[in-house]
Amino acid sequence: KQKTAYEIRLSLVGSEMCIRDRYQRRVRGLFFRHTMTKPNKPPKKGISVSSLTSPDKDGWLTKQGGSWKNWKRRWFVLKSDSLYYFKLKSDTEETGIIELTRESVVREEPKKKKFAFSITTSPDAKRIYYMFPDNASDTQDWLNALNNAIEKKKASGGGSSSGGASASSQTNNTNYQGSSPVSPSYQTQNNYSSKPKGSNPRDKLNLAKDSIPFLQDQENRVLEFWMIWSESIPPSEDLQAGFSIDYHLAVSASMEKLTWRTAGPQNIFIQKMVDFFWNVGAPESEIDRLNDVGALINPMKIGSWIDMSSKGGMDGGWFFPVSIPIKLALEAADPGEPATKLKQWADKHAVETCFSVGRDMGAAPPRQTEFRIRLPGADFNTQFKVANDAYESFGFPPIPAEALTILKSSNLAGLNLSIITSSDGFVRLGLLCPTPNSETVRRLCNIVGGNSFDALSALQGSMSSGGPAYVEYQYLNVGFGYGVYKEGFDVVFHYEIGEEKAE
Repeated sequence: KQKTAYEIRLSLVGSEMCIRDRYQRRVRGLFFRHTMTKPNKPPKKGISVSSLTSPDKDGWLTKQGGSWKNWKRRWFVLKSDSLYYFKLKSDTEETGIIELTRESVVREEPKKKKFAFSITTSPDAKRIYYMFPDNASDTQDWLNALNNAIEKKKASGGGSSSGGASASSQTNNTNYQGSSPVSPSYQTQNNYSSKPKGSNPRDKLNLAKDSIPFLQDQENRVLEFWMIWSESIPPSEDLQAGFSIDYHLAVSASMEKLTWRTAGPQNIFIQKMVDFFWNVGAPESEIDRLNDVGALINPMKIGSWIDMSSKGGMDGGWFFPVSIPIKLALEAADPGEPATKLKQWADKHAVETCFSVGRDMGAAPPRQTEFRIRLPGADFNTQFKVANDAYESFGFPPIPAEALTILKSSNLAGLNLSIITSSDGFVRLGLLCPTPNSETVRRLCNIVGGNSFDALSALQGSMSSGGPAYVEYQYLNVGFGYGVYKEGFDVVFHYEIGEEKAE
């Protein structure tokens, strides 16, 4: 199939996502309690493009974001001393406004980006706005128009020295609570505290992204996917006392595959999650499925995740990081032999709950559902025996001997199992072992990651992490890598980036 300029490949499920125009798709209120409606168009408010007749200058510019330093193409309209910007030329509401003052300064910024220029609204402005057009002549036209507006402001004697910008922007009565600290905490909008850079989870998330080699190209579609996802995370100001937003990163030993996760209170996450899925092209039927499963489980905490790889793989979905009876969790999965075998294995070993269930939001089947389970038993050997039975029952090969030796040398209880099912068979199985030390990480990198230990250490340092919370001995079945993910055995390190609490 010939891809358009706006399509994103959703590789783990062998389908595609497309980045839709950012129009909001409404979900059922508190996710499970009200009727979901989808408006024909966004509500009209603010300034529309069509109302700004006879502008001094208009055109497309690519602007750098404020907190997340990503670049986005916007339609700009200069009218008198106000520079409006919109996501589309047909928008009925501005995305933001840059108010020019008599002290504003506009200058070229060739070192920032080709054809780039900046706007500083006042000497004490907290932000400098960077943007660029498609060619050099447009840069000069914009500089002339903006400087003319500033000169007119000076001549009129109007304007303050503090200019800036404004942005527009009944069912089951059981609420399943967040899982205990024993499980990995799955733990990024645009609100930062006054703490030093890198001291809060949102900073750490961004710094981690900046340390990944294949995410350094600003034109990379995978980076754009990450940016859209990061913008969907609710601001910390939405949190109420006693609640938190968690951030988590899982990275393969080779650093060629990443999984980013965030989770928080249902009431502030659900609409932004649905908007994200809608924006990247998730089918409406799967958004409805999210509502249906949510209505059944009614979790207090929910989250979103994205996968990506250096080969262009992208995937996204939702998860509920709460304790859920297996019977209920299986409602998230498509029926078939894998779901049946999982239930049989769980019954055999008296596994009654999982601490997380999630599902992908790909554009086409087969759908994949992940279950995370704490293995029963008081010691490593008992838990490993149950895990080994899962490998045999689900038809996965055993962990390779060299890696198995490292696993057994840890001799740590607290093993978890990650099981991914689909209607086409079992997709992936992973055994998670807690708190691997630095030597274990180095040895595992040597087995599957080549010379990646130093790069992994740099990533770990960017997050100010003392080390992985878990190491996962993982096997992806043949046929489910779709050319962009490594099939067969791999090692994945899970990091808890941090927890953001209400101020």
